Amino acid sequence: MEILRTKWVAMAASIWIQCTSGGSYTFGIYSAVLKSTQSYDQSTLDTVSVFKDIGANAGVFSGLLYTYATSNRRRGRGGGIGGAGGPWVVLAIGAIQCFAGYFLIWASVTGVIKKPPVPLMCLFMFLAAQSQTFFNTANVVSAVENFADYGGTAVGIMKGFLGLSGAILIQLYETLCAGDPASFILLLAVTPTVLSLLVMPLVRIYETSVADDKKHLNGLSAVSLIIAAYLMILIILKNTFGLSSWANVVTLVCLLVLLALPLLIARRAQRDSMEKTVPHDYSPLISSPKATTSGNQSSEGDSRIDSGLSENLNLLQAMKNLSFWLLFLAMICGMGSGLSTINNIRQIGESLRYSSVEINSLVSLWSIWNFLGRFGAGYASDALLHKKGWPRPLLMAATLGTMTIGHLIIASGFQGNLYVGSVIVGVCYGSQWSLMPTITSELFGVRHMGTIFNTISVASPIGSYIFSVKLIGYIYDKTASGEGNTCYGSHCFRLSFIIMASVAFFGFLVAIVLFFRTKTLYRQILVKRLHRR
Repeated sequence: MEILRTKWVAMAASIWIQCTSGGSYTFGIYSAVLKSTQSYDQSTLDTVSVFKDIGANAGVFSGLLYTYATSNRRRGRGGGIGGAGGPWVVLAIGAIQCFAGYFLIWASVTGVIKKPPVPLMCLFMFLAAQSQTFFNTANVVSAVENFADYGGTAVGIMKGFLGLSGAILIQLYETLCAGDPASFILLLAVTPTVLSLLVMPLVRIYETSVADDKKHLNGLSAVSLIIAAYLMILIILKNTFGLSSWANVVTLVCLLVLLALPLLIARRAQRDSMEKTVPHDYSPLISSPKATTSGNQSSEGDSRIDSGLSENLNLLQAMKNLSFWLLFLAMICGMGSGLSTINNIRQIGESLRYSSVEINSLVSLWSIWNFLGRFGAGYASDALLHKKGWPRPLLMAATLGTMTIGHLIIASGFQGNLYVGSVIVGVCYGSQWSLMPTITSELFGVRHMGTIFNTISVASPIGSYIFSVKLIGYIYDKTASGEGNTCYGSHCFRLSFIIMASVAFFGFLVAIVLFFRTKTLYRQILVKRLHRR
């Protein structure tokens, strides 16, 4: 059917996959049962969670596979899903890993298999979380290629729904699993796997652009905001009043109806673009020598050499640029400290004597704040770049500076601090995930974007290991004196979050350096955009 062969249907299919692929963000739901059934202390649990973070962020292989699978299209021999390779190859491998990893964790927790040694459990967790990089790479990079003019908005939508996936999965947990964390692990094995296998043939790459792209992307943005608002209201209602089992079913059905809206927008976009499609195989945000005169090309080339930047670099070429390492270091500070916060949010809540319902609400609400950061930073960075010429690294610096405040609020220990602090840290953490891939595509080109941004994403588990295991876990175990290696009081995590606030501030300074280093490039981006108009 023709309606199924459009980039808008591809976008809708990618959104649905993203909505269920964020199982790594729900670790707080089943971490307690994993800890108790496997007899872990906090440092061991944090070690397992770090392998989750490594798996969810070390996506170099998925990036290389994406580049290889879509190479036929780039060589002009057909592409997308219709050829021998395409995004579906990456999605299929992600589905296999998702099922294998979570199923083995579920079997370990429920006693179906013998309790595995810690290294083997780390491998299970790595496999389960690694699937996220395959889903994410296929969906994000294909969205950037399909919507080159508005890469920030497209990445923001993709990353935003990935951020919402934690809250969506928790709604499934509360409705279908009757509060049983072990059953939830099995749900994580089945749901993303089945959904991705069903819709992955729809995820294709199209080389067309029309004037109405921005209008319909705004429509998808509005849908994402509506879903986020619905989830937030739902979480607050459940936390305040509680809902019966039949009410949970009704609210879940309403959520599924809302998640069908992207298909309606896809249909409208396909109808509007029938007579407006024009050839388009380049991005205005990536320099193209063919689009310049020889004089302009020389000038632009000189400025790019001055900045140490070039277009369509491969991974090794990108790693020779200082800007790559500045971006990597900023992500260690921002992503690493943010991820450490969500990994330990249950233990932080328990130390402050929050109820189990409140902690589950915090985990769910983190997904909302994560979404707002991902979507908001992508949308705002496009607007600020195209209208005011503000480089994206400037917004990255602003969010890292704000994250510093969030960590200090969590360290303070005042009543309700975890609610306020998690909002700030969650939004700022999420913003890094939409800013970093888009900045990567602008500094180093789209061709090897999947490999490069997944390599930079390794900064997240590196930071998480340093801050979760070597910092938070170590200090917590030293401080804990209660039964079962527990600690109660604001002092349990105060020092850890003061240190992480200092780290986030250092990341702010690094992002400022990146901003000054890339100002010339972003000025060229703005000029090229205005020239096209």
